This record gives sequence, C-alpha cells and structure tokens, in this order.
Amino acid sequence: MRRTTTLAIAGFTAGALALSACSGTDQAATTGGGTGGTPAKGGTVDVLQTSDFSYLDPARGFDGGVNAFYRLVYRQLVTKAAGDAENPNAMIPDLAESLGTPSADGLTWTYKLKDGIKFDTGAPITARDVKFGITRGWDPEIGIGAPYLKQLVDAPADYQGPYRSGELDTIETPDERTIVFHLKAPFPEFDAVLSMPSGTPFPVGSGGGDAFINDVVASGPYDVKSFTPGSRIELTRNPNWDAATDSVRKAYPDAWNFTIGVDGATIDERLIAGQGADVNAVAGQVQTATIARIQTPQLKQRTVKVPSTCLTYIGLNTTKGPLGDVRVRQAINYAVDKSAVLNATGGNQFATISTTILPTSVSGHTEYDLYPSKDHAGDVDKAKRLLAEAGHADGFALTLDVRSNAVAQRQAEAVQQSLGRVGIEVGLNVIDVSTYYETIATPAVQHDAAITGWCPDWASSASTFLPPLFDGRKIAQKGNQNLAQLDDPAVNAAIDAGIAETDLAKADTAWGELDRKIMELAPIVPLNVENRIFLPGTNITGFHAPGGDIDYSILGLKDAGKS
Repeated sequence: MRRTTTLAIAGFTAGALALSACSGTDQAATTGGGTGGTPAKGGTVDVLQTSDFSYLDPARGFDGGVNAFYRLVYRQLVTKAAGDAENPNAMIPDLAESLGTPSADGLTWTYKLKDGIKFDTGAPITARDVKFGITRGWDPEIGIGAPYLKQLVDAPADYQGPYRSGELDTIETPDERTIVFHLKAPFPEFDAVLSMPSGTPFPVGSGGGDAFINDVVASGPYDVKSFTPGSRIELTRNPNWDAATDSVRKAYPDAWNFTIGVDGATIDERLIAGQGADVNAVAGQVQTATIARIQTPQLKQRTVKVPSTCLTYIGLNTTKGPLGDVRVRQAINYAVDKSAVLNATGGNQFATISTTILPTSVSGHTEYDLYPSKDHAGDVDKAKRLLAEAGHADGFALTLDVRSNAVAQRQAEAVQQSLGRVGIEVGLNVIDVSTYYETIATPAVQHDAAITGWCPDWASSASTFLPPLFDGRKIAQKGNQNLAQLDDPAVNAAIDAGIAETDLAKADTAWGELDRKIMELAPIVPLNVENRIFLPGTNITGFHAPGGDIDYSILGLKDAGKS
C-alpha cells in the first residue's frame, strides 16, 4: 500500500500506514471508531503536527499523513467510503458515476464522469483532465508516489508521462465524460487502484515541476489559501465543489489550519489542557510518555484507539555486502530483540510483536515464526552460528537508516543493541521525516538497512502488500518500494499467480504461502504492528481514523462558534 508516516503524528513511528475503534468504550472493537455526533457547519479545525507533509503533489506523495490531507483537496474517479461507513474499506464512485465496467476478458475498464464536477477555477473536470492527471505518474521525476497505475496500465516501456512523451494511447477519452483504461493483464481490484492519489485529475498542460504548488488546482471541497513549507498550510472552501456530486466528503468546517513543526510533547500538553483554540485541534498519535496521563475518566472519554494493519519492519538491502548472503539475513532475524523494540515503541498498549509480513488483519495472513526465540528476545547462539557459516564470525558493520523522530530512534537503538550482541556494529543514519521515504526509496542513496513500515492500500488486501515490497521487476531508481531489492524468480512468479487468481479464497491461501516463502529468504525483519492512539480536542466530533489515518472529510466541530 503505502509507506507509514509520522508526518501528522506526534512522536510515533507509524506502521506506512486500515481499521476501527471508538473513544473510551467497549465499542472500539466493533464500530468504525471515533467520536460520535454530527458536526456543525462552519468553524475552523486546527491540525497540529510535528513534521511537514512529503508533497502536496498527489503524484508524488504516498504516505498516510499526506493521503489524509489529499482527501480534503483532491478527488479521484473512485474513493474509499467514509471512515464512519459500515465498511470504510469499500470502494465507491467519486468523480465517476459508478464503479468501473470491465470487459469480459478483464483487460479494459470504462468509467463515465458525473455531471457538474469542476476544478476550483470553475472549469469542468473532463475525461482528458483525468487522463492527464493520471499520466503524470509516469514522469520519472514527478511520478514517485503510488505505483499501481504504472504497473497495470498497458503503456509503452519508454513512456515518460505527458510532459516528455505526450498522449498515452492506452488510456482513451472517446468523449468529454468517458475514460477507458487498457490493462496489461486482468486485475479485479482496478477500482481500488484508481482511488490512489495518483488518480487525481489535473487540467491538461498543468502541474509540471513544482510550479503548481504556487496555485494548487483543487477538485475537492477545499483549496489551499496559503502554504509556508515547514510552517503552515491554510485551507479555505472551494466554491466550485458541489456537495451534490460527492457522497463521501461532508466538508463541515469552513477552514483548516495545519500547523507544522510543533514538538510532540507540546502537542500532547496542548491537547490535554484543551485551552483556547486547542479545543478545536486534532493531531496524530500521542507520545508513549503521555499514555499514563490520559487514563483519567475525563481524558479517556475522548481517547480513540485504532488497531492498525500496518507492519513496522527492518528492510535489509540484499545488494549490500554481507546482506547478499541469506544466512546473514537469517542471522539478523534471529538476533533482533523484538521485545526491546516493542518497549521502544511504547509497549503492548501501542503495538503487537509480528513474526510474519502480513498482519493478522490483512487477508491471507498465516501465523508462523521461522526465527523463534524465548519471549521474542532474540536467539544469539543461532544468529552467531549462521554468521560463522557465512564467514562473518567476527561480525561486520552496517548502516541503518532511521527517521528523525524520538520513537523511531529508540527503535533503532534497540536494534543496534540487539545486533551488537552478535558482533554486528550498527551505525545510525538519521534522516528528516519529510524526506525519509524519498531517500530510502532511491537505491543510489539508501544504505544497508532501514526501519520503515507498510500498510495495505485498500480492503486490507495482500495484493497491495507483498507485490510492491518484493517484486524484483518493480525495482526503480526513484520511488522504489522494494527496499530489500529482492529479485527472486520464484517470488516474482508467485506474485503473478496471486494477482491473476480471481477466486479470492484461493488467492488468500496463495498469499499466505508466499509470505512464508519470502521470509525464508529473510529480506526483512518484521517488528510489530502498531495501534494508533489519538486525543482529539474537546470540541471535535465525527473523528474516525480507519487504518490509523484520520478521515478529515467527515470531521468537524460540535460548536462551530467556539474558539
């Protein structure tokens, strides 16, 4: 799906980032999750976050924090249901009148646009605009976000987007409201692919380079009023958004203010105190140190705990020195003290230790542990034996990339100490959160290993988990999601078989088997699956965070005049 993020999160490592919970009640396990009540119309919601968004360009951004922001500003042919829906993972029409109509052979998908849809300029959104926006994703500099359309649409191998290569013939626009996609192979979940940010329409000819940032072209209910990188984003209503064409976004507030660069501890203090405008504030995950302080009855009433489908893991670069030997990677899997990493994450309240790639909430999950140890504390003896067999009895040095937030660095230090027990000297390379995923997704600059995360992009599907992370044919010079750079023919063939399987039960079985096959090759070390814990302001209502990403489109204020 997408990399997990800390962009809108107060001091936690997200696990890239679908699920449910409810505030302070036993309903948390069974409902869509969040604070109940219908928001009032009007007012301003303040969003407090520690770090900047990766990109405002939806062809570039591909992480949980910015995806949530995009929902306010951009629309696609198809989108996920609202966070309070019975099934928030369901795909529903957005700019399109209905979900796609596939041909009998599954190679062609056709969509018809709704009447009355416009950009913030007042210009109608046409099929050519949708096509243009989508084909921006093929540009080697711009298209570093969601990769699925590039992987599935039957484009020429040398196609590089509309700015460099012009029109793409395999996406047709026979009239102003019809768009037809030709695929390389059948893909039953193509509706979900079009719900990705990379499916955002752009006016034909616009959006080249970074120029559009000065005047973001909005298709959603809000437009960017002002943007100061690293400091503040202000959103105001898009007067040309028609609520009658949008069944998901309720757009209750009149405005949104995103304040960037606030210390995580400060965010928590402000939300606990709930003074002044902070009654209208939301933020990401509370810090681990704050958990004990929000156990009072008053604070528990507005605490929202959301189980995640996102895996936090260590990606091991199989092209780097000793890590090219499977025995070394297996030794690292044995050596890592996952219980220490769990403590660094915040303990059982925040996360559950993982021994598999697919979390339990993702279709295809099979429970197994190829590298067991007592209390998940690591098996030093087995790790040392494997290192000796590989010719590294005295260990070696490696560099671990890590995000510049407190929890990620604590996790990295736990890994550092774990591997030090078997002679592996780990140096930490700390990278700013806002550029972290771009950096580690560039093979030319990534190091030996990285602590990162991944979430399924839609319907908790393994098809958006295993293929992007381990298909060796998808390794790219930029926007590369296969951080291990694993290129195994048997794994690639199994991915093809899983994607082509139309019987979902059989596909789930196949994905579970592939999960285990991949872990035999040990390209990653699964660490844990995190929960997300939020503390919305006292005047916030309609708070839902399916998958751990706040659904801003249905959030608002109890009292629009309160500030």
